[in-house]
Amino acid sequence: MSSPDESESARPEPAGTPTEPATPDRVFRSGAGIAGGVLLLGLGGWLAGDALLRGSGMTPWRALAALIALVPLVVAYTVRPAVYANNQRLKIRNPFRTIVLPWASVDDVKASYSCEVLSGAEKYQLWAIPVSLRARKSANRRQARAAAADPSGRTSALGMPDRSTRASADQAVDDLRELAERHGREAGAQGPVEVRWAYEILAPLVAGTILLAILALVG
Repeated sequence: MSSPDESESARPEPAGTPTEPATPDRVFRSGAGIAGGVLLLGLGGWLAGDALLRGSGMTPWRALAALIALVPLVVAYTVRPAVYANNQRLKIRNPFRTIVLPWASVDDVKASYSCEVLSGAEKYQLWAIPVSLRARKSANRRQARAAAADPSGRTSALGMPDRSTRASADQAVDDLRELAERHGREAGAQGPVEVRWAYEILAPLVAGTILLAILALVG
């Protein structure tokens, strides 16, 4: 039998309860992905610029079409992905979509071979939080060494309270799961899931691809 305090905390917030203002977003991004994207954009800009300035015939046009098609693609997979979390919702910015999930709609956040959010029958990947199996194995070895060196026997090799022994993706998933559990019943965390396509990425990608196809047919 649960205590009155526990029963009270388990109930959803009443409909008339005023919602708390949204807190500043915590942002999760891949530094390595952004760095790789910037390098690719710089290399592509240098090659395309050289072709535009020095190329002859159809070469400048092909370089321009390739630039229009490839720049949004590189941006989509490297610079664009991000995860924003506050006390009301989880916002996932993936390569071609933006998904906004109020915490009440989040069933679980997990990391296996990729980081994922489960919401009903839907599953959304977190592109901004890549899972490194190498980093996870390294973290498991650190946990095992710490457990073996603990004379009190209170340290478990399966779970360490010290965040420094966790892989970065697993730390981020733990943080997001904690936010979902803490805010899921609050009035400001209710609402439907929203999915928006990133037309600012898709439009130039499609235009550049069509232009490349036309130039290939023209010869």
